[in-house]
Amino acid sequence: MSLKKINKDTDDTDSSVEMTFLEHLEELRWRIIYTLAGVVVGAILCWIFIDFLVDVILLKPARESGASLQNLKPFGQLFLYMQIAIIGGIIVSIPNIFYQLWKFIAPALRKSERKYILSIVVFSSVCFLMGIGFSYFIMLPLTMKFAAQFGSAQIENQFAIDEYMSIIISVMLAAGFIFELPMISFFLSKLGILTPAFMRKYRKHAIVIIMVAAAFLTPGTDPVSQIILAVPLVLLYEVSIFISKLSVKKA
Repeated sequence: MSLKKINKDTDDTDSSVEMTFLEHLEELRWRIIYTLAGVVVGAILCWIFIDFLVDVILLKPARESGASLQNLKPFGQLFLYMQIAIIGGIIVSIPNIFYQLWKFIAPALRKSERKYILSIVVFSSVCFLMGIGFSYFIMLPLTMKFAAQFGSAQIENQFAIDEYMSIIISVMLAAGFIFELPMISFFLSKLGILTPAFMRKYRKHAIVIIMVAAAFLTPGTDPVSQIILAVPLVLLYEVSIFISKLSVKKA
């Protein structure tokens, strides 16, 4: 399949030439470089504010739940801080990541569709950040409270810091990507792979899959967290049907 290459000097979408396979690879290489550069810049910014990120933000769910954390590895906190800086860099550079992705896809889009790239990038970034915010302010406090208070009063619940951070980060990233469901629905509908009729027909099946996914994505066996995650997922599915319908109409 041949794609069109946009003239970068004039940004004239009408003047385009065929891109060879090597040109596709070159374009992909530069998009990856721009993406990694954004992640590096984001990671540096996060490292500058690493104490604030760890003490004020990431340790807040444990602090509010009364959980006791401990480091069991030599240099454990150093490697943990580096990991947080890198993951934080990815989150901070999410708009740039989406932008580079869509710019790589842009030559395969129609001229009328390319003008929506910036809107799509903003919408995708907002959805991702909404997912992170939802997990941080709603899911994680309830989950940590359940984990810290569950069990016998004679047994003190102490958590290894690496296990705690793994749960915090994985839940936040998972929720962020799950909230991209409307954007995925829009993209697949544009490609003709997904239709609103198909999504409505298999709505019951989707709800069952959502419940199973919520059970896997929520740490532990806390049914409250599973329900809290499942409800917005069902709502996102309904929103995705609406977006798919709009996308098909425009197509």
